[in-house]
Amino acid sequence: ICFVVTKSFLLTCCLPIFLMGMRYYFSRKVILHYLDCALHTDMSDIEQYYMKPPGSCFWVAVLDGNVVGIVAARGNEEDNTVELRRMSVDSNYRGKGIAKALGRKVLEFAMLNNYSSVVLGTTAVKMAAHRLYESLGFKHVGVVEHYALPGMTRSLLERMFFQLRYHRYRLQLREE
Repeated sequence: ICFVVTKSFLLTCCLPIFLMGMRYYFSRKVILHYLDCALHTDMSDIEQYYMKPPGSCFWVAVLDGNVVGIVAARGNEEDNTVELRRMSVDSNYRGKGIAKALGRKVLEFAMLNNYSSVVLGTTAVKMAAHRLYESLGFKHVGVVEHYALPGMTRSLLERMFFQLRYHRYRLQLREE
């Protein structure tokens, strides 16, 4: 279509590169804003946000003296659920069962504290993350299209070049 409109091979060849560059720019911008937001909220004071409140906890996976993974749990007494949050494993250590062990730690915590279910939300695009949650017993309960991360401006260009789907999962531990 570009060639038909412009009659230019150069412009036709450059358009995909330009579009990929815009996608990269907006993806990077959104993710950096999100990380900055996380580092200035709960991750800036893990003890205050995850260790002090009742029904919340934070775990670190250490291997050979190096932190290789983290996960948090944040309780919600209103609906008697605990949210699995901030699960992350260093890319050099993925595929070694660390994330599964961290996930099981949150499930164990939820059972010990008599929560009725564990919930989580993820924007992960890698199917391995979704398979991990399902292998832990979570059921996919919905998708929010065009999800906005904290720090997103939702500008027209941002919406054109960067969109997220937010997947929600739930593991029912016992009936209320």
